[in-house]
Amino acid sequence: MNYGFIIDNRRCIGCHACTVACKAEHDTPIGVNRTWVKYVEKGSYPHTRRVFTVHRCNHCEDAPCVAICPVRSLFTREDGIVDFDRERCIGCKACMQACPYDALHIDPQIHTSTKCNYCAHRIDRGLEPACVNVCPVHAIISGDMDNSESEISRMLSRTQVSVRKPEKNTRPKLFYVEGDTAAIRPEAAPPESHYLFSAQTRGVGHFAGKNAEPQRAMPFTTAAAALVRSQEAPAVQKAVRTYDIPQKGVLWGWEVTGYLWTKSISAGVLFIPLFLNLMGLMPMAPRLELGLALVSLVFLGLTGMLLVKDLDRPMRFLYVLLRPQLKSWLARGAYIIGAFGGLTTVWLALVFLELPDGPWLRWLLVALALLTAVYTAFLMAQAKGRDLWQSPLMPFNMLLNSAMTGSAMLLLLGLITGQGLLAPALAALQVAIVLHLLVLLVEFNLPHVTRDTEAALHMITAGPLRLAFWSSVLLGNVLPLALLWSASNGLLVLPAAALVLLFTLVSEHVWVQAPQLVPLH
Repeated sequence: MNYGFIIDNRRCIGCHACTVACKAEHDTPIGVNRTWVKYVEKGSYPHTRRVFTVHRCNHCEDAPCVAICPVRSLFTREDGIVDFDRERCIGCKACMQACPYDALHIDPQIHTSTKCNYCAHRIDRGLEPACVNVCPVHAIISGDMDNSESEISRMLSRTQVSVRKPEKNTRPKLFYVEGDTAAIRPEAAPPESHYLFSAQTRGVGHFAGKNAEPQRAMPFTTAAAALVRSQEAPAVQKAVRTYDIPQKGVLWGWEVTGYLWTKSISAGVLFIPLFLNLMGLMPMAPRLELGLALVSLVFLGLTGMLLVKDLDRPMRFLYVLLRPQLKSWLARGAYIIGAFGGLTTVWLALVFLELPDGPWLRWLLVALALLTAVYTAFLMAQAKGRDLWQSPLMPFNMLLNSAMTGSAMLLLLGLITGQGLLAPALAALQVAIVLHLLVLLVEFNLPHVTRDTEAALHMITAGPLRLAFWSSVLLGNVLPLALLWSASNGLLVLPAAALVLLFTLVSEHVWVQAPQLVPLH
C-alpha cells in the first residue's frame, strides 16, 4: 500500500472546511494548523483571479524529517504514511528545518513536533481522512496509489499533476491538479503584513515558544522574496499573497549560534596544538596541556548546556543517546561529542598525574576534535528546507572557524601559562584566516542552483544581515590578519585573538539566521 493525496484546484473553493475538520479531528490548538489554505491573487483590476492552494504534509517517499529525527519520533509506516510519536519527541525542531514544505510545527501545549499524519487512526479503521470526508466539492482525493482500481490511482494515470519543490528529490505524495506556480512557489507571492494572521507575533502557535523571533523574520523574508520575485515573469510578479498562516520565524536561535561557537573553540583548542605537536612543530609544556584540556572541556560543557536548553522538551535529552536514530547527524553528533569529551577527560587525567599518553591517544583526540568541529555541517545538510546549508563548502567553513578560534585561544593560553608567543600557533591562525576568506570568496561568487540560496546570500551581503556579516569579515578576519602580520610581540596578538573569537560568534549568527528567514510556504 502507498497512500497519497491529490488536491484538485479545478474544484477547490477555498472554504477552509478541510482546515476546520482537521483541527476538530485532532484537537489542534489555536494558532497552529496541520492543514491550511493559502490564497494568492493574480493580475490587475479588472482582470484578476484568486487561487486557493491547500498545504499540509506531503508524506514524502524519501522524507527528510524522518532521516534527521534523532529519536525516531517521526517514522514512515508500511503503507507510506509519515507518522509521529509525540512520546519520543524531544522538541529539537530538526524536522521543521528538514521539511521543504513547512508542514511541521511545535504544539504549543505539549511542546512536541506535530503535523498531518493522514488521519492514520481513521485509516486503520477503514475510514478516509477527516478533510476528505468534509470537503463539499470533493477537491481532496486520497487513497492507495498502488491499487490500480482506486480513484487516486486512476486520476494520476490520466491527469497531469504537479508537486511542490520537486528539485528536493523527496518524492512527495501530495499532488496538485492545475497547481498554480504563484501559489506553489513561496517566493512568487512573498509573505505580506496586511492579511489576517500575518501580524501574529506572540502568545499562541508557532510563536509561543521561547526561541521564536517572528517580529524580526518578516522584514527579512519579504526582502529576500522580493529579490527573487524581481527575476520572474510579469504575470508572476503581480501575484499577491492575501491569506495564509504566519511564517514560523527563526526556529534555531541564539542557543544554536552559541553552541556552534563553543563547539568550535572546544574542538579547535585541541586539534590545532596537538596536530602541531605531533608534527614536531610545537613543543608543549605540561602546564599548557592542562590549560588546553580544561578550556576544551569547559567549552564542551557549555555546548551541551546550550544544546539541552534549545530543546522544547529538555527533560528528554537523554533520548538522543538511549533511543537514537543513527541516520540523523544530530544523534551521531551526540556520540561524537560524548566520545570527544570522554577521551579529553582521560588525557587531562594522564597529564595531571604526569603519566605518559602516547601519540596514538593524541592522534585519536585530533580525529575526534575534527569530527566535533564539522559534524554539524552534515546535520545542516540534512535540513533540506534550508538551501544555504546545503552548500558543499559548509564543512570547510566550520573547520576553519574552529581552526581560527582554536588558534586564537591557543595564543592566549600560551601567554597566560608563561609559554610565551607561540610562533606555530601564530602561523596557524594566519593561514586559517586566509583560507576562511578564500572560502567566503568562493561561496559568494560561484553560481547557486536555487533561488532560496541566492535570497539568503543577498540578505547576508546586502540585506538586513549585512552589518553583522561585513563586521565579521572586516573586524574578525581582515583586521586581525593585519595585526598578526605586523606583530613582533604579544602586544598586538592579544587584540587580534580577541577579535577573532568575538566576531566568529557574529559570523556563526549570520549563517544560522539567514536561511531560516527565507519563506518555505
